Amino acid sequence: VIQIKLHSVRRIYKRRHGLRPLGLEVFCSENDFCSDIYLKFYKTADRDDIYYYIATFLENHLTEHTVESYMLQWQRGLLSNYQYLLHLNNLADRSCNDLSQYPVFPWVLSDYGSAQLDLTNAASFRDLSKPVGALNKERLDRLLARYRGMPEPSFLYGSHYSSPGYVLFYLVRVAPEHMLCLQNGRYDHADRMFNSVGETWRNCLEGATDFKELIPEFYGTDFTFLENRLGLDLGRRQNGSYVGDVVLPPWASDARDFLQKHRTALESQFVSEHLHEWIDLIFGFKQRGSEAVAAQNVFHPLTYEGGVDCDSIDDPDQRIAMLTQILEFGQTPTQLPHPQRITPRFHNITRSPSITSPASPSADSSFEDLTEESRRLAWVNMGNLTLVSSHKIHKEAVTGITVTRDGSAIFSTSQDSTLKMFSKELKDFQRSMSFSNMALSSCLLLADGKTAVCSSWDNNVYFYSVPFGRRQDTLMGHDDAVSAIRWFDDRLYTASWDSTVKVWHCASENAQKRSQFELLAELEHDSGVNSINLSSAGTLLVSGCKDGTVSVWDTQSHTELQQVECHSGNIHHTSFSPDSRHVLSVGDDCCMKVIDVQTGMVMSSVKSDEEQRCFCWDGSSVLCGGQSGDLLLWDLLSSTVIKRIPAHSGPVTAMWMNDLCTTMISGGEDKQIMFWRL
Repeated sequence: VIQIKLHSVRRIYKRRHGLRPLGLEVFCSENDFCSDIYLKFYKTADRDDIYYYIATFLENHLTEHTVESYMLQWQRGLLSNYQYLLHLNNLADRSCNDLSQYPVFPWVLSDYGSAQLDLTNAASFRDLSKPVGALNKERLDRLLARYRGMPEPSFLYGSHYSSPGYVLFYLVRVAPEHMLCLQNGRYDHADRMFNSVGETWRNCLEGATDFKELIPEFYGTDFTFLENRLGLDLGRRQNGSYVGDVVLPPWASDARDFLQKHRTALESQFVSEHLHEWIDLIFGFKQRGSEAVAAQNVFHPLTYEGGVDCDSIDDPDQRIAMLTQILEFGQTPTQLPHPQRITPRFHNITRSPSITSPASPSADSSFEDLTEESRRLAWVNMGNLTLVSSHKIHKEAVTGITVTRDGSAIFSTSQDSTLKMFSKELKDFQRSMSFSNMALSSCLLLADGKTAVCSSWDNNVYFYSVPFGRRQDTLMGHDDAVSAIRWFDDRLYTASWDSTVKVWHCASENAQKRSQFELLAELEHDSGVNSINLSSAGTLLVSGCKDGTVSVWDTQSHTELQQVECHSGNIHHTSFSPDSRHVLSVGDDCCMKVIDVQTGMVMSSVKSDEEQRCFCWDGSSVLCGGQSGDLLLWDLLSSTVIKRIPAHSGPVTAMWMNDLCTTMISGGEDKQIMFWRL
């Protein structure tokens, strides 16, 4: 019996097993005794019950990702080809724990005979728009002659990339018992084993039944699968040679060098520009139907989901035979929509892949739950933002808004010195906390949702325990009002009118009792700091000052990267674009400025009829809260207001938007908070 503590579970995925929704894959903490486990159920309902039972206990459970989120990251060059292919396999139910659905990777090279590998020559690469061994007339005639009289010849027209027989040339060196099981206790014939990379490639091009694609290990860092380190007696070939280490191309000095050059080829410009053509065949619109027939990419009917209903077969022997065929001869992946990659002539992504499971926590942890595609669609329709309700819960202007992860509770701060907790369900505020007699300037919630942090004009930062309903700590950090705060990982960033931004280390495990704050750095400015924000990765910080200066800082070295004097007066708000390449700032000079982070140049300057006090943006469209109280939707490319939405009766002073960009909350000098949705 293996016991897995629920808090160690990092990911759970529903899987197909034998083309039926019966699998469940559980990923735990890395380096755990049981880092991943694949469970096969006999009833889909049982599998689903366990899935949701586990999910309810996962405090930080991440939902199953959609292809669009990875697709957009990959299109923009933020993901390597290797990482993206792992994610596609994962989304298409391919798993290293299921030999009949092992992750599939493409052959990308066609040159396995030269002494030197030339990756600048397109002739060195395979045509990724065609299946491996796409059938010409001569080859088709040979196959038809061999299989004449069979009732289902359609499988002859495709590259049977999902066959576990191919996977076994890797597994035979690390887990030979799998092969012995498939081959009735004996190793396969020596000439049919994986002996040579170049020979296997030639067989795929010319052989009658060899339609093999690759597996992730060919682009990894562990080269031991290419060597017979165990000294297994794998037989003697017809030419008299023993099966031992895999014969590598002449351009590879050893197995390590082969993998390194293979990885470089996968990330090359040529492959990046054409990889979508291969993905169309394996995962996309050419996987089945008329497009698949036209591309000679058709498989045996039993490899497709929905090709046969095993549960409807009454004869147990026939049902077992069907299941055996499905499990031993492969399954086509779940079909996924897919576009071409945007390739702005970038050079190779140098991140070294690690051969872990495609769904390992390390591979997934950097991705957001909600897709960029959904955000894009939301911003296209942002002009349809509709008021849901408004509530006057403060006695002075609202200065900050933050929301719990599940959206059930909203916290807001005000110049009336109170922190209010508003219940979305009850449509009323439940708590009111006052820490001093001076205004509170901003608020945030820690990731656990149990601690609210507020900044105050009395120079302090306050930590409020949500479960216990009381102040749990105070940070007396500045010599003047604290104007803004931000949190990332275990670091707190505090901005103040004393002309500094301070960086504090606050270990998250001490969230329930904060008595010590380690000052890591003090970022000096020439005037009081009104606004700070962090890039999505937390590596950059932007600050906006009372003298109109915007500064960009490196949060690792705590050095100033750019200082741009772009406004003629007070800066109200600053924020990075989603890709962190640009900064937008608004000030009391009624201007909006877009600054390039890398060069410090002002890329765009838009003059408005009124001050913009706060905003949310997606890099090209901006939803601003104006001095008049209206919400203004700006198109930065044309410098025009697309939509003016009546909102508050005075200046809009605070805004919050959810990750999906479908819900927005605004606060104003009219003491109200307003709930909006698309």
